[in-house]
Amino acid sequence: MKLISWNCNMAFRKKADLLLVHQPDIMIIQECEHLDKLPFISKYGEGIDCLWFGKNLHKGMAVFAFGKYKLKVCNHHREEFRMVVPIEVNDGQDQFLLFAIWANNPDDKDGQYVTQVWKAIRHYAEDLKNNKVILAGDFNSNSIWDRPRREGNHSDVVTFLENLGIHSVYHTKLTQVQGKESHPTFYLYRHLEKPYHIDYFFVSETLLNQLDSVSVGSHENWKGLSDHVPIFVEFDSV
Repeated sequence: MKLISWNCNMAFRKKADLLLVHQPDIMIIQECEHLDKLPFISKYGEGIDCLWFGKNLHKGMAVFAFGKYKLKVCNHHREEFRMVVPIEVNDGQDQFLLFAIWANNPDDKDGQYVTQVWKAIRHYAEDLKNNKVILAGDFNSNSIWDRPRREGNHSDVVTFLENLGIHSVYHTKLTQVQGKESHPTFYLYRHLEKPYHIDYFFVSETLLNQLDSVSVGSHENWKGLSDHVPIFVEFDSV
């Protein structure tokens, strides 16, 4: 199973083919326009399942599933965690729980970025005990920005998930340390000299044991399209 997460920096309709060539099973796309504006969807017919979330039709979050994979938003999704969305993914025989994430909610004055993730994972703690869970997307956070005296920083999120047996595939597979990542996923103003790692895939141990590969796009290949680069993850099975 192949998954891709990418903050496309808007106008996904013009960029989708660059991901579709990788034949993903699931894509999580941040800053994506509404589905009605994406002409590529029609060519897949019943071979694609799509969800979209947001208030701005030009800049929301979309999840796409191809082939046998079908998507359903969990009934207990809380609107206050607008862009941390629990989704049941079913392949006809088995299923797993996907949390599609874009940590960006300006309506939450307590914290619109990683605080959103912190609040959501505590609320959905029972769901996260599922043995097949994936959290994927733009977390807008890194431990280099931790505020030690504020609860709910990036390190708090990582620790909370690890205590539930959920780990970052990038850090595990490539033996990386939080806050010292070798592969940035975001370049401020698209400048090579302003790199940060703020996009993640966290998965439960059952799935981590089935992880085949993880890779991060290069600045050179993606700088003309977005200030983020995509993350590609592949599992042997689900």
